[in-house]
Amino acid sequence: VQLQASGGGLVQPGGSLRLSCAASGSIFSIDSMGWYRRAPGKQRELVATIVSGGSINYGDSVKGRFTISRDNAKNTVYLQMNSLKPEDTAVYYCNAWVRTLNGDFDYWGQGTLVTVSS
Repeated sequence: VQLQASGGGLVQPGGSLRLSCAASGSIFSIDSMGWYRRAPGKQRELVATIVSGGSINYGDSVKGRFTISRDNAKNTVYLQMNSLKPEDTAVYYCNAWVRTLNGDFDYWGQGTLVTVSS
């Protein structure tokens, strides 16, 4: 199973970006998908997660600004980021808890850099 993230880049404060992450491979089902981030010199933190039933959880720092969504048919999760701040600068990692025929596994994407700067 592979997770391919895309959509990062450079944006000015107050701007928007949309991240995508597509899961591919021998997937039976995906229980949860989400995004985490690691800013320079900081620990990894939760951005948002969404489970197959639709329940969503956001990190406190992004509530009201970011929106996570999921296309189950495409095994893809999206993160719409609005009102971006310089403190949102980080490498964003896609995560998925995947059920395969060989068991349940936790997968991570390669990370995509988001830089918020004027």
